[in-house]
This record gives sequence, C-alpha cells and structure tokens, in this order.
Amino acid sequence: MAIRVVRLGSPRAKDEGIRIGTVRRPPRGVPKSEFASGDWYDVWFPNLAPSAETVKIAQNAKAAAEWAKFAKKYRSEMAAPENSHAIELLAALSHETNFSVGCYCEDESHCHRSVLRELLAERRAKIESSHS
Repeated sequence: MAIRVVRLGSPRAKDEGIRIGTVRRPPRGVPKSEFASGDWYDVWFPNLAPSAETVKIAQNAKAAAEWAKFAKKYRSEMAAPENSHAIELLAALSHETNFSVGCYCEDESHCHRSVLRELLAERRAKIESSHS
C-alpha cells in the first residue's frame, strides 16, 4: 500500500488505485466524462493545489531562491487546518490502500507536487519511490 505522486495524464501504473487531481483547474479541452479514462484523475481535489497567486510565483521562479519562496508560500497554504487535515488523512490512508496524487506539470522538481510529496513524507505517509 502506498501513495504514488504522478503527472496527471501519464499512463497509470499497475495497482495504482484511485488517482486524485490536486490541481486548481480541470484539464483543458477534455470532456469531464474522459477525465478517468484519459488517465487524468478519478477525483478532483483542488484543496491541495496552490492558490492562483502562489502558482504565479512558481511559474516565474527561475532561481533557487525564487522556488524557495514558492515552496514556503505553498507550505503556508497547506498549513491551514482544512488542508493540513486532508494531508494527514492521505498519509494515514497510504498505509491501507494504493492511490495517487498529481498535477499536470512535466517536471516534478518544478511543481507543487514535489512539495506535496515532502509534506506527505513529513506526516509519515508511505510513498512509492518512483517519480513520475
């Protein structure tokens, strides 16, 4: 049992389980009826996505210091009780079932999912080691 951190729209891994989209918006140009069959996500959970303002910080981050500013702001947003409780829940579920969380970004190292991976690990989630 474990969480996979994935790129939404990528092929699903064997036994991946339910795929949760931690994104602000649904995929563009994809009918809602095709979200799951197109390997986007089964459940949309924008609560764990960065705010629009914070996304802009990430998109404009070219240097390590700018990325650190994004990570700090995103961590601050995830510290809000409703988000923190959701992360705790996902961490606990990772010991009982397989599922994945993800975003559309091609490069995880320059995506909020890299920080979300850290937040889950800090709460002792069982995380699949492969990066997507």
